[in-house]
Parts: sequence; C-alpha cells; structure tokens
Amino acid sequence: MKTIDLRSDTVTRPSPEMRKAIFEAEVGDDVFGDDPTVIELERYVAQLLGKEAALYVPSGTMGNQICLKAHSEPGWELLCDRQCHIVNYEAGGPAVHSSLLVNLITTKYGMISADTVRESIRPKNVHCPLTRLVALENTHNHHGGTILPQDEILKVKEVCDEFDLIFHLDGARIWNAHVATGISLDELAAPFVSVSCCLSKGLGAPIGSVVASSAEFIEKCRRERKLFGGGMRQVGILAAAGLYALKNNLGRLKEDHNNARFLAEELNRLDSFEVPMDRVQTNIILVDIATNETAASMLGRMKEIGVLGVQFGPKRIRFVTHLDVDRADCAEAVSRIRSLIA
Repeated sequence: MKTIDLRSDTVTRPSPEMRKAIFEAEVGDDVFGDDPTVIELERYVAQLLGKEAALYVPSGTMGNQICLKAHSEPGWELLCDRQCHIVNYEAGGPAVHSSLLVNLITTKYGMISADTVRESIRPKNVHCPLTRLVALENTHNHHGGTILPQDEILKVKEVCDEFDLIFHLDGARIWNAHVATGISLDELAAPFVSVSCCLSKGLGAPIGSVVASSAEFIEKCRRERKLFGGGMRQVGILAAAGLYALKNNLGRLKEDHNNARFLAEELNRLDSFEVPMDRVQTNIILVDIATNETAASMLGRMKEIGVLGVQFGPKRIRFVTHLDVDRADCAEAVSRIRSLIA
C-alpha cells in the first residue's frame, strides 16, 4: 500500500532531473565566496525579489533569525502574529539569539493591521522597550496557507516608514502567494527591508533558504550566518537543486493549490470533519474533527491506512499538498479516510 504523505511540503524527494543538476553542479568554497552555483542562485533570487543581493542559508529558521539578529539590538521589541513561525516553530530564536521582546498580536488570518501596528508602538521613554521591528508571514502556515492582502501590507509599510520600524517578511511560501494571486515576486517583496524564502517546501529542493535585501544588509547577514554555524563549503551541489526548483517547479504550484481545494472540499463533505474553507487559499488544509475523537487518535488511525498528516491542535489536523502528491493520490486519501470513519 502506497503511503500518501500529506504532513508537509518539505517531504518531497528530488526528481531524477534535480539529481542530475546536483551531480553536475560546479562548486567552489562558499565561505570564501567563490562557489559559482551559489553565486548564481543568490543573484537569481535577488533579481526575482527585486532586491540588491541575497544570501543562501541552510534553513528558513536560520534565514529569519539572522535577519532579526542583524536588524536589532538586545531589548528591542518585535511585533508579529501570535501564530507565526518565527515565534512558534523556531525554538525561541528571537529571545535566545537576539534578546528581543516579542509582542504577540492576535489576528484572524495572519495579517496585522496598520492601525494595530500603530497602536502597539511603545512610547519613547526610559521605562519601555523600543518597538523597532515588524514581521509578517506570507503565506501563513498556522492559519492554513492564507495569503496576506497586498494593500494591507502596504498600509503597514507606511506606518513602518513613519515610525522608523524595520519590516521583515517570512516568505517561506512567498512562491505560493505569487502563483495564487498573480502578483509578481518583486512586488510582493518590495515593502519589506528583508525577505526570507524557502526552497525546500513547495519548490521541492532538498534543503535551503535564501535571504534577500540590500547589499549592505546581506553582508551583515553573512557575518551572522557564520556566527550561527551556517557557513558551508562546496554547497553548490545544494544550490543547484534550488536553482532547478525555481526554474522548473514554480509554475506548477497551481496544481498543489487545486489539489488542496479538491481535498478540502471532499473532506468537508464527511460528517466527521469541518474544514474552514475560507482558509483554503494555497496548498494547506486545516481539518477540524467534529466528533469526540482527538486529532492524535485520528492521525494514529490514519497512519495505519497509509495517510499521514500532522496535529495542529487537540482537534485539528493539517494536510499539505506538494509535488509528490497528485490528484489521484488525494482522491485515494479521501477514499481511505471515508472507509476509516464509516
């Protein structure tokens, strides 16, 4: 029985074509700055995002955290959504690495309004931390792959400019936002001082993220990357996978979005589940259990029939579509789950 792995879009395996690109990659020593494939990847991503420069890093977590570290001083305050990846899934990085105070803001879909940012800025006196950073996540993982409205982002940008706040984007899935909305990548990235984007999620590379910003800021990030232990040597073999993914897998993300919509609609028809369909905007599906069963129990039973997801709360399961799962796999997953709960 084939296992249908819907735990995350990070579970994909390199295709034969990607493996060929890895095998044939020209390499150098990236810490010395002379790996030609890494240089090509960084320039390519910088161009896509409309930034001066970029830096290849091992993970999205490192990308976000070196940006926060390079942007900040100990004791500064960061404003971000209560459910964001930076706070919930990066091992306490803002506090551990940068000594930041985090102001967690409750939102519906991950979008912090401009008015809320304005109201959250601390008064400038000796008793208060300095509110200096704002971070958004687009698309938003915990809210179900929701897309942040570009017009609202631009309003936040205006407040950041007015109060000299640094605006960072966790764009791990910015590619999905681009494909779903048709808004160009450089337009999506333009309001932000820095952007971190992932190559190993929907794009299907085995590892790696890229930070993009001004050339001056990227040099600061390069030092922080070294401090964090992220300097890698002949890493062109991995950068080649990222380049292949960007040039060949970006456009096909629409298939993942369509498969997610199909899966969500089919699961929502089952009495045991409730799917918040307003959140099914890209490749993530949140499924709430409408019976007395817990998510942990349901996932355990699903594993026995070869369908994998992850727990996102006591009664909530997350499924993520990706390039290793096609429409037939999604239909088969629904069929197995339907039989399981019958």
